[in-house]
Amino acid sequence: MSAGDGARPYLNFRFVVEVDSLVAGGFTEVSGLEREVETEAYDEGGVNDHTHTLRSGVTSPNLVLRRGLTDADTLWNWLQRVADGDVERKTVLVFLQDATGEAARGWAFREAYPVRWAGPAFAAESGDVAIETLELTHTGVSTVDGV
Repeated sequence: MSAGDGARPYLNFRFVVEVDSLVAGGFTEVSGLEREVETEAYDEGGVNDHTHTLRSGVTSPNLVLRRGLTDADTLWNWLQRVADGDVERKTVLVFLQDATGEAARGWAFREAYPVRWAGPAFAAESGDVAIETLELTHTGVSTVDGV
């Protein structure tokens, strides 16, 4: 390995999604890996050359998972239980893999549960894979230690 290899960016098509430590299938896309520190402006009396910016909270959007529609119904059943009032919160892990398939970076979404499912759009003239989308709310995202 040359000295410059550590600076190469990771490719975004190598990732794994786990729900409660079980691999949750082959997802084609994951989005919502975001965390934002919210702020509010505060004008201090007598200070006219700037406005103070104060931290007011931390937010993260929903985690969105997309995959080819299959006969596996584990995620659908989880959504159905939530829709029926049995909110089962789980830890969802997303791992970015290096070129050898080893986990290089990881993020944990705590107390996640599904809040939206969208089925595929059908088009007779298209030969695309039928994609389903599952959206999960969570209480926050953090990096996974030891990856």
